[in-house]
Amino acid sequence: MSIRRKYSEEALQNDAAANGGRPYRQCAVSVMDTIHHPEIEFDESGSSQYPGIYDRLSKQLNEGEAGKAAIEDFVQEMKAFGKGKKYDCLLGVSGGVDSTYLALVAKRLGLRVLCVHFDNGWNSELAVQNINNIIDKCGFHLQTYVIDWPEFKDIQLAYFKAGVIDLEAVTDIAIFAALDKVALDTGARYILDGRNVQTECIMPSSWFDPMKSAINLINIHEKFGEKKLINYPLNKYSIRKKKPKRLTSIPFLQSLDYDKTQAKKEIASELGWRDYGGKHYESVFTRFYQGYILPEKFGVDKRKAHLSNLIFSGQMSKDEAITELKSPIYSQEQLEIDFPFALKKLGFTEQEFYDYIDAPRVEHGAYHYFRPFWWDLPLARRFRSLSQLAEKKNQCKTRLTSLRKRLRRFEIAMAACG
Repeated sequence: MSIRRKYSEEALQNDAAANGGRPYRQCAVSVMDTIHHPEIEFDESGSSQYPGIYDRLSKQLNEGEAGKAAIEDFVQEMKAFGKGKKYDCLLGVSGGVDSTYLALVAKRLGLRVLCVHFDNGWNSELAVQNINNIIDKCGFHLQTYVIDWPEFKDIQLAYFKAGVIDLEAVTDIAIFAALDKVALDTGARYILDGRNVQTECIMPSSWFDPMKSAINLINIHEKFGEKKLINYPLNKYSIRKKKPKRLTSIPFLQSLDYDKTQAKKEIASELGWRDYGGKHYESVFTRFYQGYILPEKFGVDKRKAHLSNLIFSGQMSKDEAITELKSPIYSQEQLEIDFPFALKKLGFTEQEFYDYIDAPRVEHGAYHYFRPFWWDLPLARRFRSLSQLAEKKNQCKTRLTSLRKRLRRFEIAMAACG
């Protein structure tokens, strides 16, 4: 299979449209630049706004002796609540660096952890192996939340049809709702949170959907989906964008001197963890999305944000980041494995997928982030059903007309041959 690859950093640097009608420019401090990045701004020194954003967010960090004291307080609080219960806390695990390191820290602190894995059907074999190593070597229990694949696939395809950028929102929204469900079922109150300022707080808002809105998801699915949502984990908290009062997220990594390179060494040595190449590449879909769809359809190389974050936290130099960016986003060997696998799993023909890549981008806001109070009343549901039925009828008419034209052309060609 010959896989089309048109993304070129050099070509985009010389494309005025890709740079918002201005000359290409890169931040003096990081590797953030103007390519498909409309919100980037520069001060007189040539620095973008992102070093300042990191400085503000880094105030959340509680490292050194203060961090150790905070960790001790967290542990005492969790163990006190867990007394007489089976678990002290929950931990979402993916097989990636952050959650694996968090599991190792929890083991060292003597916490009784229920690990929760959200299986959306896209696990890599390496991710599964890393998770099994966590469970075996930390002595934790594992609960796997297995998604209804036909339903989940239908939502993913709806996002493809919608033309929006944040295809990962389908997984992200479900993960938090699933964790809430497991917490409710087990009576757990505390969740160890692997999100952290040190490695993942910088991301342009135009490169994803900052809202991660369940209502936006419902609206997109109602317009483009074909199946009824029955098992997809949505609850009132994910819809209202609120965290249940009974749950407390503990930002453990914010209170540790978290160095990603050192963390990788420790989890490889103590837990047998194996690296998978890129950030969140433990998921085949994430690897395909970040490595192929984002650059080819949206002109976005997400590594720029990930590497810039490491520059700001002192874990990488700008020169090292530039060298890293010179390596391919996606190795040809891995792409030749993932491309046919992803298309087959999603049900795309090669031409249908390229048509998707070439179609224009649509903003998430086009599908709205709200639903009026009357939206789910019986009369409103009835009206929407009739509207959707009329829309499908028109689509069928259009397809039938097209089919008739093609049949007529075929008849003319056959007559000419005769």
